[in-house]
Amino acid sequence: MDITQEVQIETNLSKLSLTDFVEILSSKAPAPGGGGAAALTAAQGCALSAMVCNLTIGKKKYAEFEEDLKRILDSSVSLQRRFLDMIEEDKINFTPLAKAYGLPANTDEEKVQKAKVMEDALKEACKVPVEIVERSYEGIKLHLELMDKGSKLAISDVGVGVEFLRAALISGKMNVLINTGMMKDENYSLELENRVSELVKEGISIADSISEKVMNML
Repeated sequence: MDITQEVQIETNLSKLSLTDFVEILSSKAPAPGGGGAAALTAAQGCALSAMVCNLTIGKKKYAEFEEDLKRILDSSVSLQRRFLDMIEEDKINFTPLAKAYGLPANTDEEKVQKAKVMEDALKEACKVPVEIVERSYEGIKLHLELMDKGSKLAISDVGVGVEFLRAALISGKMNVLINTGMMKDENYSLELENRVSELVKEGISIADSISEKVMNML
């Protein structure tokens, strides 16, 4: 595949092969970047929780958890699909910001216009990273349920899944901070930072406890 910025912009990133996605990710194209990579990582984490559910549902040993497992499966699949959609959405939302950096700022009028465009673009670029944090937190809590309700033969997959989501959770926050740090609207930026920071703190705590328990069971 010819990896060019033009091909990247016209291509729905979530429809690419893994090889093509990684090649574009490694290029100088503006997207995908950290946001798209985080969304893909989170999708894999949720796919693993779905896999554990599919491996457990129907097993007599776990019959008492059947309905809970079906609910967790539905939620995991829904999150997985949403994360895949966010890969493309992040590209679309980031494109105006990438263009804004190149706007002229030679006159006072141009500087004012560029500042306005930049502020709007920064807020738009934050939307997917914020949602990555929120949804990754949801995914981590699903894995917490699977610790007790999923097949013990797949306990390592619970651990791997939660580590994917832990990485996405932190990555989402990083992508929020890189944008809020340049915003002029301090109230707006502080609100976003506080929202994601609370979820990240609690999410990391839950993820770490799951990983510790998994390691002790292996």
